[in-house]
Amino acid sequence: MLLSSLGITILMLPLQLALTQPLLAQSLPSTREDRLNGLLDQGRDLVGAGQVAEAIAVYREAAQLAPDNARIFSAIGFLEARQGNFEAAIEAYQQAIALEGNNPDFFYALGFSKANLQDYAGAAAAYRQAIQLRRNDVESYLGLGIVLSRLGDYDGAIAAYRQVLAANPNNSRLYESIGSAYLQEQRYEEARQALTRAAELEPRRSTIQLNLGVALLNLGDIEAGMAALKRASELEPRNGLIHLQIGDVYRAQGNLEQAQAQYERAITVEPGLKEAYIELGELYLEAQDYLRAIVTYRKLVQLLPEDPDARFQLAVALQGRDRIREALSAYEQARDLYQQQNNAEGVQKAEDAIEELN
Repeated sequence: MLLSSLGITILMLPLQLALTQPLLAQSLPSTREDRLNGLLDQGRDLVGAGQVAEAIAVYREAAQLAPDNARIFSAIGFLEARQGNFEAAIEAYQQAIALEGNNPDFFYALGFSKANLQDYAGAAAAYRQAIQLRRNDVESYLGLGIVLSRLGDYDGAIAAYRQVLAANPNNSRLYESIGSAYLQEQRYEEARQALTRAAELEPRRSTIQLNLGVALLNLGDIEAGMAALKRASELEPRNGLIHLQIGDVYRAQGNLEQAQAQYERAITVEPGLKEAYIELGELYLEAQDYLRAIVTYRKLVQLLPEDPDARFQLAVALQGRDRIREALSAYEQARDLYQQQNNAEGVQKAEDAIEELN
């Protein structure tokens, strides 16, 4: 039974990416200095009030008054990243680095921003530079390992994590990251060992329990694997991915009723979880519950408007309810999308279905 791991996401703003407050001006003419310090104070107040866009504008004005102040550009980069404007964040951090090239925090933040634009090679280079400037920096090694994993270099990722493990033997995130990388390589026993240690250090972290469950299930220990997955769902009941994973286990075991319940729970807590709709739709079709299948696939089409498979399955469900005109339309839409994607097999499948209805 091969199950996927949740892994570690880099698309969240980590707590470790911190705002470095710009220093007050002390070497400018008094009038200009007063103006700059007033802007910096205003920027801090706006950040504190959650008015991020306004704070960015104020800091950009401050940067014009003090173009040699690296920390102003760093603050801009942080706030742009917080807004999801990673290209602007990269530009700001590069300006900060040009002014203060020995600051590891700037390189770490640059790596984070590049990773969020899927420039994993560029992110790895930035993280490595941060490590050169600050040895044994756990956050930079974690960042490096994550982007190396995204590049498929799992051995490199594991080596990065182990580089700082000796100096940080009680860091659960390092063990979790090592375990996740081993899962990607399907080295399940090594994954189990690392994740077991992570769970000992941080027993209430749901992602550790989830990945530990995956490792155990793939080692054939169904009872312990399911127990870990259930612990994960208890720790984080509103995490749809956990319910999706549990549903996959039940489905692999042939327990379709429990699988359906878990998939339904997954989309209840995370209405945008596409994978759960895919699995749930298949179960409804297998049970010839066409009405529910129609509802499920309509939602999936909304989430994946360019996915021909979603439209094809919607057509199958509509055909099951004898809604022939709607089914034909959905088959035709699926065929057109298959054509756009140069999927000859899909085109033929859709045309065969259309011919059958005509």
